[in-house]
Amino acid sequence: MKVLILNDPEAAIERAGDIVSEAVRARPRTVLGLATGGTMLPLYDDLVARHDAGSLSFAGATTFNLDEYVGLAPDHPCSYHRYMREAFFDRVDLDRARTHLPRGDVADPQGEAEDYERRITEAGGIDLQILGIGRNGHIGFNEPTASLGSRTRIKTLTDDTRRANQRYFSSFEETPRHAITIGVATILDARATLLLATGEAKAEAVARMVEGPLSAACPASALQLHPNATIVLDAGAASSLTLRSYYETVHPGGQDSAFD
Repeated sequence: MKVLILNDPEAAIERAGDIVSEAVRARPRTVLGLATGGTMLPLYDDLVARHDAGSLSFAGATTFNLDEYVGLAPDHPCSYHRYMREAFFDRVDLDRARTHLPRGDVADPQGEAEDYERRITEAGGIDLQILGIGRNGHIGFNEPTASLGSRTRIKTLTDDTRRANQRYFSSFEETPRHAITIGVATILDARATLLLATGEAKAEAVARMVEGPLSAACPASALQLHPNATIVLDAGAASSLTLRSYYETVHPGGQDSAFD
């Protein structure tokens, strides 16, 4: 993994924005894998600001989101369809016909999951997969014990994940129990991955991902197998890394170097 450590959340978000921007400029018809959650909101704000300044266009890009809650229609206020429209899609020049999320309100969610995997394959796969990380080490909604060889499917959410997302719903009971999620193997198929984590609340999960054993108990640890995985952290998220000083030596100031 390429571990880039920045001083504060703002610098980490800007660094992640640089990486996404460089990928889109280098390949305007890129296929982006997108994530949701609180960590992603300032990243989308950063990308929108670059778009508004005229330095970044998404007009040729295609996007696939990681996941959606089972049972929620696209117009539900807590759906990820709604999140993406408000946070990103309606604010940049993306062709909405090339934006993709699984539908959670279909009669056959498993069939929808299988079709979504097929659509990713037909698009040529994902060029850059953007990721956050859950406090329990999940990526997408691949919860602990998720198969590292998994493809897009239905996953039961842990109570910890539901409690973390409860703030978006009226109660814990109303927080969905299941989601359609891209699988770990599908994430690993992306040509490049970019994981962004900020804050001390993510520090333990980050340490398990980067330095812990490769294990389904921490699905994010599967990124150790990826040949082009970049991890962007602020000081808080990096605070539990045993080898932090080494990462900072290799990538001073969170910048790239000739060698990893």
